[in-house]
Amino acid sequence: MVDAEIRTGNENSAGLTRADYRGAPSTLCQGCGHNSISSQIVAACYELGLVPEKIVKFSGIGCSSKSPTYFLNRSFGFNALHGRMPSIALGGLFADITVKGLGVSGDGDTASIGMGQFKHLARRNMPMVYIVENNGVYGLTKGQFSATAEEGLLLKKQGINTYLPVDICLEALVTNASFVARGFAGDPKQLKNLIKAALSHDGLAVLDIISPCVTFHNKENSYHSYLWGKEHEVQLHDIEFVQARDEITIEDFEPGSSKEVSLHDGTVVLMKKLDKDYDPTNRYEALRILEEAERENTLITGLLFVDPNAKTLFDRYSLPDEPLNRLEPSKLRPSIDALEKINQSLFMK
Repeated sequence: MVDAEIRTGNENSAGLTRADYRGAPSTLCQGCGHNSISSQIVAACYELGLVPEKIVKFSGIGCSSKSPTYFLNRSFGFNALHGRMPSIALGGLFADITVKGLGVSGDGDTASIGMGQFKHLARRNMPMVYIVENNGVYGLTKGQFSATAEEGLLLKKQGINTYLPVDICLEALVTNASFVARGFAGDPKQLKNLIKAALSHDGLAVLDIISPCVTFHNKENSYHSYLWGKEHEVQLHDIEFVQARDEITIEDFEPGSSKEVSLHDGTVVLMKKLDKDYDPTNRYEALRILEEAERENTLITGLLFVDPNAKTLFDRYSLPDEPLNRLEPSKLRPSIDALEKINQSLFMK
């Protein structure tokens, strides 16, 4: 794949430089995994040639929800109430289907107070990217256990966690999300390609990204730490993202050693098999591989599931390309004749 930066010098296909995709300097802790995620969002949007003004950022409350400040400073953003980001995103994107939604949430914002809203967004297959910056703690309120913290975890001042964790990828899969992936903030190459694929997917793209909290939750034996992640990460596949305008060549691979998934816009996710023969279009296989990873105490990363043909929320309604708040009253209000027909149909029943 030829990156836009290489092809046109410092400008991408949209005529923009990487600086056009950056945000304000981060105020998060030095070494925070969230900063790595922000960097890869910048890189992915730049290389895809997306126009920042056509992306809308959404977030809730928590350290993760500060992240949108640190990327795409030319994009409009909305910081919602704790756990309520999905409702705000649904309303905003429903009003203008021409923009791309990019939501950033956390394991508390999604798996605790926002679980109900997250599940309904997933079952409706709302066309947007939903990134969960998952560190297993409430960093903004000084390190309490979150719903994704593993059972038996010991944290200073918090004691031992006695509850089983919520697996965000499993929750997304059983709620029929059409794109589910898990990434690791310490693996930037894979993470960038996952974000590219998510941005090109037509439907809800859930990215659960293990993002270590270096202040409250970076113990060597913690599932959400850099050291544990690096030592226990098992990639399902070596993932590459191929844009529609690039030539696809796979002659170097043996038959059956790679799998292509074409997305709605003609882009292709190319997965080269490592040590697992895995089909990311099989939902049951995704459930199996996640349960297997839990038993084997490994961090499975990669594209777990994708259905490029799933019907989205927008497909269920006859929405115009023109934003709803810019339509003329004559296009919004039914005519007298139309109202009369409605009234007559009700009267006849």
